[in-house]
Amino acid sequence: MSAHQHFTNLFTDIYGSLNEQQKKAVDTIEGPVMVIAGPGTGKTQILAARIGKILMDTDVLPENILCLTYTDAGVVAMRKRLVGFMGPDAYKVNIYTFHAFCNDIIQENLSLFEKTALDPISALESIELFKTLIDNFPKNHPLKRYRGDVYFEVRNLQSLFSTMKREGWTPGYISSQIDAYLKDLPNRQDYIYQRNGKNYKAGDLKTARIEEETEKMEKLRAAVNEFNRFQEMMLRKNRYDFDDMINWVIRAFNEEKHLLARYQEQYQYILVDEYQDTSGTQNRLVELLISYWDKPNVFVVGDDDQSIYRFQGANVENMLHFANQYREHLRTVVLTNNYRSTQPILDASKTLIDRNSERLVNKIEGLSKTLLASNAAIAQLDHQPELRVYETQQDEMIDITMHVSHLLEQGIQPGAIGIIYKENKYGEELTQYFRQQNIPVYSKRRLNILELPLARKIILLLKYLAAEHDIPYGGDEMLFEILHFDWFGIAPLDIARLSIEVAERKFGKDKTSIRQLLHDKINQPPQDLFSQPVPAALKNAGLMLESLIADVPNVTLQNLFENCIRKAGVLNFIMQQPDKHWHLQVLTGLFNFIKEETRRNPLLSLETLVNNIALMEKEAISLPLVQVSGTDKGVNLMTAHGSKGLEFEHVFFAGCNASNWEKKRKPGGGYSFPDTLFISQPAHKEEEELRRLFYVALTRAEEHLVISYARFKDDGKELEPSMFIAEIQEKHTLPAMTVLVDEETRSRFAALTFQAASAPEIDPMEADVVTHLLDRFVMNVTALNNYLKCPLQFYFNNLVRVPSGKSEATEFGSAVHDALHKLFSKMKDTNAFPPKSTFIEDFEKYMHRHRESFTKEQFARRKEYGQEVLSNYYDQYVDTWNKIVVVETSIRNVVVKNVPLKGKIDKLEFDGKNVNVVDYKTGDIENARDKLKPPHDKNPNGGDYWRQAVFYKILIDNMEQKNWNVVSAEFDFVEPDKKKQYRKEKIVIKPEDITTVTQQISSVWQKIQDREFYTGCGKADCHWCNFVKTNNLAVSLHNLNEEEDND
Repeated sequence: MSAHQHFTNLFTDIYGSLNEQQKKAVDTIEGPVMVIAGPGTGKTQILAARIGKILMDTDVLPENILCLTYTDAGVVAMRKRLVGFMGPDAYKVNIYTFHAFCNDIIQENLSLFEKTALDPISALESIELFKTLIDNFPKNHPLKRYRGDVYFEVRNLQSLFSTMKREGWTPGYISSQIDAYLKDLPNRQDYIYQRNGKNYKAGDLKTARIEEETEKMEKLRAAVNEFNRFQEMMLRKNRYDFDDMINWVIRAFNEEKHLLARYQEQYQYILVDEYQDTSGTQNRLVELLISYWDKPNVFVVGDDDQSIYRFQGANVENMLHFANQYREHLRTVVLTNNYRSTQPILDASKTLIDRNSERLVNKIEGLSKTLLASNAAIAQLDHQPELRVYETQQDEMIDITMHVSHLLEQGIQPGAIGIIYKENKYGEELTQYFRQQNIPVYSKRRLNILELPLARKIILLLKYLAAEHDIPYGGDEMLFEILHFDWFGIAPLDIARLSIEVAERKFGKDKTSIRQLLHDKINQPPQDLFSQPVPAALKNAGLMLESLIADVPNVTLQNLFENCIRKAGVLNFIMQQPDKHWHLQVLTGLFNFIKEETRRNPLLSLETLVNNIALMEKEAISLPLVQVSGTDKGVNLMTAHGSKGLEFEHVFFAGCNASNWEKKRKPGGGYSFPDTLFISQPAHKEEEELRRLFYVALTRAEEHLVISYARFKDDGKELEPSMFIAEIQEKHTLPAMTVLVDEETRSRFAALTFQAASAPEIDPMEADVVTHLLDRFVMNVTALNNYLKCPLQFYFNNLVRVPSGKSEATEFGSAVHDALHKLFSKMKDTNAFPPKSTFIEDFEKYMHRHRESFTKEQFARRKEYGQEVLSNYYDQYVDTWNKIVVVETSIRNVVVKNVPLKGKIDKLEFDGKNVNVVDYKTGDIENARDKLKPPHDKNPNGGDYWRQAVFYKILIDNMEQKNWNVVSAEFDFVEPDKKKQYRKEKIVIKPEDITTVTQQISSVWQKIQDREFYTGCGKADCHWCNFVKTNNLAVSLHNLNEEEDND
């Protein structure tokens, strides 16, 4: 039998297996066809079969067929299916993603596009350009910010401009739609009172709401108007993004008719997969390719109910537009035979999705999408999907783990089991349970290299080298942490001794730094026979770091990275680890990034590189690395988004709580689009989007579907089930089972929980060294706050006294404090406040003296912002300030309950002997709310600012040499709130407050004297606990519950 006959027979067999609806779609070779293919209806099969049918029944060559799909995975799947019954000819069929197709057109016509000098813009370059755009906003620009996250609009603008490109929206078009929308608001019911009220009558306009909506639209307009300027900036940088490529091709097709005609002649049959997710520009591209014919041979396949990638607000736009445009000749085929799931699963899923209004069945007359279970092998199965309710999230994970283990014991293959959840975090936790029970797991996770411990250590080393090259001894706060890196093998106590010696010499003539002290110790000969030599590991690290600092100006960035890996012993250390292959992937990924950055900018400096990495971290730009866990024969763990296109015999759909779905807090920001941009606009678009995603997850199940949720968080807070469960049960009752996990089973899994939430303990320092430190220790409010947060934070910050670097925010705060100190000091000389200009000049002088703490952009912005807020602050208070004051006073030699206390206070205001303590604060008052609160259930120790106020009263009231009485403490916020109002928060201190803080002082003091500062708090966000864990410094891990009981 010839190869041709063999593949002909294969195609005949495949065609014969198609049902009536599928054959109708495959047989309609000529004219426009829209196939609405629900889950499990054989979408990929009919796309491939139709290509085969075209080749069998016409004279068309494979290269005259164009198939466009949404993802690279779709291209691979389509090609694989075609090879199965076409053989090598399958590689002649043009199967592309839209971007790859446009790239080919550009590459084939470089002289026409004139884009040879352009490079695709990286995510980092994009952020930098947007920051430059924002820096150049004029002073009164609606999007300009001076405080907080001044580049807050970066992500919003990025998303907006991408949407504009993908949808083909020009600034002028959006602006006209904004005008139409605003003009129509007074005619809409939502903006008109429907009944009489105290201050309005039925029929009156809701003017406040119209003003609010107008403000949103004007903000959008301001953003849209920056689009062309940004495109010009990209062009000047010789950069483009992938969204630009489609628009270039569309423009070329519109302007160069001969180019369009050439591709129209080549592609006589066009097929588009996943049509529901295609964008406005992708649709426009297809329309141009088929524009020559009144009755084009175009075949689109999609399912509006599975549209989960299209941006919100336009989910049926494309399919509806297609149906309207070609309605005269269009053949619409709805595939309703489902070959994946049982009927009960399909019925439950339909009950849910029927609640969406934005569906084709509601827009096109005569459509029906009721899916019919058609897989004969499972047709007899009629068991319902199960609903399982657990007490806690931990119980849910434990029971799923046990259930999966039981299925494996019954002979079910791990690969036939899928666990689906909304967020990756759930899967990460569940994976730990599975591994504890030796259940094989298969999961793919996109990780960010910049967040992985190995990469973070190397990046910190590079930052240190950059800091030392810029300003010698300017990176001491980093050096302390670097010396703890496990590949150096240095005893932590040796590093602690260095830090303590530096701190003790801080105010003497022999002031030094960790780097200088280490250098001196390495190079000084022993003073006598009893002198202790520098430990070998510490000496080697010191010499190595000096060598790397010397390398900075003398080698390329790539060579410097290689030297870091080689000289520091990183590579040798990695090769001795059990997971060395993974570490090598991380190392290679980071090195490849540096290579690419130096390719883009051959003159890239180390300083610029570390600044770029800092920008990536701040803007959450990922340096992606896919971590594949287990083999593809393991149990499949995935998010609902990641489950699309997959199917499993057993599906566990877990974590179906409202807090994970419809009540999940969404990140702020983004621009509101006027609904005049869309053909249709559902009233609850976000809800419908989530409902589609829930539907996708349900329809992954073939035979068995378990939906589950927990009634309580692990901390006891009550949880609600997702509304989507209630919607299913409204018409389709699921058998609900409350599952109770017994204590014995919980205890079997307890070790894992303890390990995940553990408080690390470090090696104690020598007793004589600690005694020396504690003999000189005096309690201040910072030390008290640090200990109450975490004993390790107290140990490192107040005993070891790790050097700390200066940030933009702290240095700005210092400039403000300095200006205020000088303002009141000068007032005391003349009993009159100096003019505002002097006040501002003092602020500016401090800023100029400390320019090294700011980038050029930060300095300009902070200076301008400081001038504005201090000017308004002066105007607000100059006529009411109390002139009987003491400023910047240091209080010592106070003893309370045998505890020595000290403190430094910004300002004391007097009314006779009564004192109001004033502490200046910079920053957002909203972020300080919790810090101002007295003790309550969530924070029994009270907030840091509240404790600071009470501590100052205790301190001043117990000064023997003064007879002052503190009546209140006031936190003066020098930066205005969001409403441009200046705020002062006064705390009136009660007797019970004094009792509480005095007890805290006494208790913490005793614990410090008892050396109870070697075990941390164990909280997930604790810097010092994570520092100890990351650098493997812990000698043991303590169960948090036990620790709390001991307190």
